[in-house]
Amino acid sequence: MKFGVVVFPGSNCDHDAYHVISKHVGQPVDFIWHKETNLSGFDALIIPGGFSYGDYLRAGALARFSPVMRAVKDFAAAGKFVFGICNGFQILCEAGLLPGALMRNSGLHFVCRHVNIRVENSNTPYTTEMESGRVLSIPIAHADGNYACDDETFNSLEENGQIVFRYCEADGAITDDSNPNGARSNIAGICNLDRNVLGMMPHPERACEEVLGSTDGRDIFRSLTAAIQRY
Repeated sequence: MKFGVVVFPGSNCDHDAYHVISKHVGQPVDFIWHKETNLSGFDALIIPGGFSYGDYLRAGALARFSPVMRAVKDFAAAGKFVFGICNGFQILCEAGLLPGALMRNSGLHFVCRHVNIRVENSNTPYTTEMESGRVLSIPIAHADGNYACDDETFNSLEENGQIVFRYCEADGAITDDSNPNGARSNIAGICNLDRNVLGMMPHPERACEEVLGSTDGRDIFRSLTAAIQRY
């Protein structure tokens, strides 16, 4: 088993993801420069947070044209696992690997704090170690995390169980007050139809050590590792 962490100019959570995979998940991991096109040695990819290409034009819009993203599309089409976190989620949407788009936060401010998210679907490779309805404490750090999509896409996401995480209160209630960015239906993370591609705005790699205030993020990475072993 081997993980790869894709690095774009402006990525700033790549080392965080590397640390979690190597130290807490205990699996081999390498960085992948954005000009690389050979991903044959990897079983799962992490598209980390940050500000790829400085978020010029639109968050994730330039990264989608990097050489590595053509290889990432082929990687996902082959059924392998692709996990986009924050800016990685934005890139996956811009590249068409996930539906919808991430817009400016409704409050027009960068938001950086711990939030609660509820597991909506435990039947994905990223949530198999958790039960549906479980509440996780995970930090966010974004200015463009407002998930948006048209009605047809939203209905499809709901019907097909592609909504994986929603922002919620500590008791799991879905409320307007628990939505930090205005995302439609409090959506914090979605997967593709085949369940092998996940994008989420919160940062689980920042919630894997008690000193950081939460270890809830570990189970997302552990779920993925277990899924790869079964695959």
